[in-house]
Amino acid sequence: MTNVALPFYGLPSPTVSHDRSDQRSLAIRRAPSVASRSTTTRRHRSNRSHHGGSSYAPQNEFPNFAHTGDVEIIISAGGQEKRYMLHRLILARSSGFFEAGTSEEWTQVQALARGSALAQGQDRGLGRIREEDEGSLIGRGSTSVGAGQRSLWRYELDPETVNDEAPLLTQKPLSATLFGGEQTPGPPPVRNKPPPPSNGFFRSISAMQSAINIPQGSSHSTDNEVIQDYDNLFRIFYNYPPTLDGIDITEAYIQCKRLLNLADMYDALEVVGPRIDHHLLQFQSRLWKQIAKYPPSYLKLGYLARSKVIFAEALVHVVGQWPLGAPQLQNIPDLILELIEDKVDELQDLKAKIEGRLFRLTLVTHRGERVSPWNAPHMQWMVICLFRQWLAENTTPPPPPIPKTSSSADRQSQPPPPTPLNNGRIYRLLGTGGPSYLGHDELKRFMKLRPDEYSRDNLKKVERWMEEMKALARETVKPLMRNFLELDLGQNGGGMGYLTCTRMDEADFPWD
Repeated sequence: MTNVALPFYGLPSPTVSHDRSDQRSLAIRRAPSVASRSTTTRRHRSNRSHHGGSSYAPQNEFPNFAHTGDVEIIISAGGQEKRYMLHRLILARSSGFFEAGTSEEWTQVQALARGSALAQGQDRGLGRIREEDEGSLIGRGSTSVGAGQRSLWRYELDPETVNDEAPLLTQKPLSATLFGGEQTPGPPPVRNKPPPPSNGFFRSISAMQSAINIPQGSSHSTDNEVIQDYDNLFRIFYNYPPTLDGIDITEAYIQCKRLLNLADMYDALEVVGPRIDHHLLQFQSRLWKQIAKYPPSYLKLGYLARSKVIFAEALVHVVGQWPLGAPQLQNIPDLILELIEDKVDELQDLKAKIEGRLFRLTLVTHRGERVSPWNAPHMQWMVICLFRQWLAENTTPPPPPIPKTSSSADRQSQPPPPTPLNNGRIYRLLGTGGPSYLGHDELKRFMKLRPDEYSRDNLKKVERWMEEMKALARETVKPLMRNFLELDLGQNGGGMGYLTCTRMDEADFPWD
């Protein structure tokens, strides 16, 4: 008997249903470990990077904080451009300029201006753009995005401000889109650093320039300086060391001066000043010698950098040479000028007291009486007169010249004011003593004015009495011989023709 498979309508055949049920049961009863391995393997392969591919990996470090930065700064000068994506919190904390530019008050003012600009664009038929709430707009050059996203500001360098000062950053509005938002360009792509060219390339370029005799202008170097100054400014904001010359102190001074002027424009001297102070103090003795050559310049730099050491060092030189450095200090703040004048008055008062004591110096006899023409040898009293005469000649300005003609025009014309006498060198001679002044030859010529009293024994007595006067004078001028400079002057003052006894106290600094 033959078995015939009867069809069951609405049900699948037993053979077909058996095969599909097996497949379905295999798919459903797959081991969990196998499924997890296959899923994990696929995920691992999807994140695998391929060497040499064009995958983009934005960085989040200085100068491009692509993930967390909210202030875009573009520095363009001379065809060169450098972009920064920085943080508003750090910029506002380091600079008063950025604190005011990204403040809420400035935001509200610029929101109204931008709202009026959008209204004018609608009237001109540029498209119907839905007005946003004024409180949700960020100030000039900024935009406010949805919840959980960043607010953005953009600053660009204004080329119209390139004069004697560094160009200033200005806020720029972000480019608007047709959907009412604002579009911000993404961070610059990460480019691999090209290999450095060979030395032969530079030799060929220099040879070509010398053969063609191309004039080297200063515009390119100025543009590089602008970019370098702004880069150093932002590096200091993020506590990175600035790129300043550490070998040539003259070049380092120029770079520090430019950077301080830039920091002054952005109200960031409190942050930049300590970095400049730390860099210049590394030169040590070379810095002290450079300050001695150009004290007015370093006085201004020390004031901007809030450097007590540099400012005090330069002030001692300026006060000692005053008023020689006055023409170079015309544009300084009044506080510094008043400080200089006060220190000069203090020095003049001290010199007047010391000078009065020097003129009252005298010798005493063996009985303890002051030497006079009636109680001591005549030559001993003459030694005191010689010392006082030498002191008067060297501490008093020379008299004005007598006019040779007596015409009316010459009578009406007044003589020029006498040059101020800087007798610091004389006081240093008094502080040194010994044969530095009124030595053996001068005393011998003085003795020969009286041939009847000239003898070898009398000359020795005169030299001994003069040494006693010099010893008294050396003790008298000790307050003027103090040196408050970091520069080592040596035993004889290093040939410096002015006094360096000006002392700066903590309360004297004009920025405290």
